[in-house]
Amino acid sequence: MSYEYLITPFVAWLVCGVTKFFANCVREKHLAFDLIGYGGMPSNHSAIVSSMAALIAFQEGIDTPAFGVALTLAFIVVMDANSLRKKMEQHAKEINQLKNYEGPVLRERIGHSKLEILVGSLLGIIIGLSMYCIKCNLKF
Repeated sequence: MSYEYLITPFVAWLVCGVTKFFANCVREKHLAFDLIGYGGMPSNHSAIVSSMAALIAFQEGIDTPAFGVALTLAFIVVMDANSLRKKMEQHAKEINQLKNYEGPVLRERIGHSKLEILVGSLLGIIIGLSMYCIKCNLKF
């Protein structure tokens, strides 16, 4: 049995999360456990969906229904990360600045910039290619 379709998104999530944590630590100059979560460099969501799309492209080809579905899902996730989640981020900033707002402080770092999405997508493609190469050489 072959497990690369199950393992690849997890590997992408793990590699991207660790990369993001260390990038935050370097930028903030301390262990940035408080910044774990949504937003930041690189985009974890983009890495996960692009790793699967890349793996499908390398293993099955780009002329398959599975690749079409994976690519469609990747576009939806990327558009959501850059547009809808960016709007949520703007709303959170505005709500947090209201003088009579008595609720909890909302997380303001939610969305992703185009560069964060691009780096996440490239990281995902590299992971998808790596998983494909591992399977070809090691025969899971």
